[in-house]
Amino acid sequence: MPELPDVLLYIECLKARIAEQPLERVRLASPFVLRSVSPPISAINGKNIRGLRRLGKQIILEFEGDLFLIVHLMIAGRFQWKEKGTRIPGKLGLAAFDFPSGTLLLTEAGSKKRASLYLVQGKAALASFDRGALEVLDSSPADFRHALTKENHTLKRALTDPRLFSGIGNAYSDEILHRARLSPMKLTSKLSPDEITRLHQATKSTLTEWIERLRNETGAGFPSKVTAFRPEMAVHGRYGEPCPACGSPVQRIVYAENECNYCPTCQTDGRLLADRAMSRLLKQDWPRSLDEWEFHIESRRS
Repeated sequence: MPELPDVLLYIECLKARIAEQPLERVRLASPFVLRSVSPPISAINGKNIRGLRRLGKQIILEFEGDLFLIVHLMIAGRFQWKEKGTRIPGKLGLAAFDFPSGTLLLTEAGSKKRASLYLVQGKAALASFDRGALEVLDSSPADFRHALTKENHTLKRALTDPRLFSGIGNAYSDEILHRARLSPMKLTSKLSPDEITRLHQATKSTLTEWIERLRNETGAGFPSKVTAFRPEMAVHGRYGEPCPACGSPVQRIVYAENECNYCPTCQTDGRLLADRAMSRLLKQDWPRSLDEWEFHIESRRS
């Protein structure tokens, strides 16, 4: 799922292409992508773009007439910038927005179509999409501590809770926790003041560095490789590969459609966190430490 750095990049690149331009027409390939009925989607045809902003992981296109189009890309939704009038691709295409300067395509890979469009009128209607989460890049240490400790959750869950922190998801939470050298399963109520400070600094620095990295990669172009799995990441998506800080193999916990990646040496004092499914299957054979895990791997190879 595109997270804060990717969403910001989309917005910056779109501003350069469509700000103050009229939307000549919107074309829908899938009626299910539009989740609102009033005002009708045709209401934005011919209207100028007055601004673009981020609301959590959602992208907001503001049109004249106090109209707001809310785009949630979910896991597999992506934007593509094409020549004006480009047809919507048959398999992946959801919608197209035609501007004088080009066409913005909304696509979604996979069979589960979760990306959504909502058109609302008025700031009050837009406010109903705001979860009230903290914008970490603008936060003070006190604000961060309040958001983090208002509920007792694991750090992984707290950082990815859209009611608590804005724009952070599965990928960047892994990177943040690795930089902060904190276990993803540590409870927020058990954090020391020093650990909270370290986490706040790690959150800001990780997101800021990735924003700049993505800007430099994209240059004057349009983002074409928006992915949660990047080779430059420290732990996310790098199960079994060496941690860049200590060389220990990165571990993971798989749950539902997500996974949590971490370094046991840097983050959990060498302990392996139990994967619910695998620990239930292996029971007493589940490795408790990195040494046991490495012994288990070597035994399987031999």
